[in-house]
Amino acid sequence: MARKALKLASWTSVALAASGVYLYSNNYLDPNDFGAVRVGRAVATTAVISYDYLTSLRSVPYGSEEYLQRRSQIHDLFLSFDDTPLGAASLAQVHKAVLHDGRTVAVKVQHPKVQAQSSKDILLMEVLVLAVKQLFPDFEFMWLVDEAKKNLPLELDFLNEGRNAEKVAHMLKHFDFLKVPQIHWELSTKRVLLMEFAEGGQVNDRAYMEKNGIDVNEISCHLGKMYSEMIFVNGFVHCDPHPGNILVRRHSDTGKAEIVLLDHGLYQVLTEEFRLDYCRLWQSLIWTDMERVKQYSQRLGAAELYPLFACMLTARSWDSVKRGIGQAPVSATEDSEIRSNAACYLSEISQLLNHVPRQMLLILKTNDLLRSIETTLGTRSSASSFLNMSRCCIRALAEHRKRDAGSFFRRTQISFSEAFSLWQINLHELLLRVKGLRLLCWVSTLLGWLTRAPH
Repeated sequence: MARKALKLASWTSVALAASGVYLYSNNYLDPNDFGAVRVGRAVATTAVISYDYLTSLRSVPYGSEEYLQRRSQIHDLFLSFDDTPLGAASLAQVHKAVLHDGRTVAVKVQHPKVQAQSSKDILLMEVLVLAVKQLFPDFEFMWLVDEAKKNLPLELDFLNEGRNAEKVAHMLKHFDFLKVPQIHWELSTKRVLLMEFAEGGQVNDRAYMEKNGIDVNEISCHLGKMYSEMIFVNGFVHCDPHPGNILVRRHSDTGKAEIVLLDHGLYQVLTEEFRLDYCRLWQSLIWTDMERVKQYSQRLGAAELYPLFACMLTARSWDSVKRGIGQAPVSATEDSEIRSNAACYLSEISQLLNHVPRQMLLILKTNDLLRSIETTLGTRSSASSFLNMSRCCIRALAEHRKRDAGSFFRRTQISFSEAFSLWQINLHELLLRVKGLRLLCWVSTLLGWLTRAPH
């Protein structure tokens, strides 16, 4: 227990440091990462999979008689089962297997004793956070405990994860580039989840994409569409989009680029009021309407810290926000300036995170993870990402107004206004493409002239 306390204390100290560079360093505080629950538990759990179908998971010594007995039970369920996990994390690990009917599946197995230990870990986390509060009164971290209490039980229920996967697959079925692996319910439990096996490269693996002829800009655009739809239109958001949970590949039949979305344990459900205010805030940021930026930031709990809040959402400096976040990408100078000044806002960041709606915390984390992927791919702050966000905001707000409209005529008016706004965005996107093609032609002509010029 003392060793766990020491590990957890070190995580809490990391939290103190990370909050200071939260906006700008891609080390966003994950409420579920503060506790021994998130300390690595890469233990051998292969032998206990089939036993969970009968009772519950527990540790079995490798090579023991009980291990061999349960190993035979696994072969009753699977034609083949790879002992070596494809991937392991703090809560579970994933194995590749083949069912007797020939289907290849991924088997996600929860580590032994996670369920029993989690409540103790959260209690220890709460004690340490209260101790930090006594040492540093200006820093508020109780929201970490609150979020862990709410989210960890959901992540530990693999049946809930399966339901989330099916819900998001249905919700985004109009995106032909998205693949959500199918769940095999007949062999799934709260601690073992069987799903369709899907291969691909991680979304931040540029070398894999280049080798397979996948356009990084197309993938970045698809990601933006997916998450804009989740956040602004549906209010049901996959909140763990790190590279290991998003794979890319070429579709075996069509040859088109495809995104595979994995790990559906952690979702944020947005209230309609929050979702609409968040839509209006992002519209104001994209259109550089600073009065409305202030208004909707304050509606979302930022109070007089709304400039800092806008910087947190966009990961841009306040000067860039005022000029327009779509006007120019982040420069190296701006990025360096942001990082060097981040420590000045430790207290304000802590205060802000403690006062915004709890829904905002996982949204901020999600934004940060997506931004990290875009930075790796070299597509951050592209015009197309803002255009996709604008489309979803317009659709979401128009749908809300139509529901509140009192007559058919008013609904028709709103529909025409929505169509006109979307047409304007499409026209603007077309002009950007034409401009880009002209620039490409000009550069090509210049290079051709230089190569023909006598030396």
